[in-house]
Amino acid sequence: MIDSETQDQRSPQRQLIALQIEHAQLNALIDQMAEQPLPDDELRLRRFKKRRLALRDDIARLQWMLEPKEPA
Repeated sequence: MIDSETQDQRSPQRQLIALQIEHAQLNALIDQMAEQPLPDDELRLRRFKKRRLALRDDIARLQWMLEPKEPA
């Protein structure tokens, strides 16, 4: 994961790409964990899903910043 100090120094485009990569990696990890559910990993799976949702929100925010809607 990316620390906030490094993230602030990057351009929004680079931040977006980094977030998209992390989101894709989490998707793959969640899918893999879902195929072999273990009782000990349930909490970890929930945390990964929560992080994935936060990443999706951050991605949407950055996309909106980079491509704002023009007023009608």
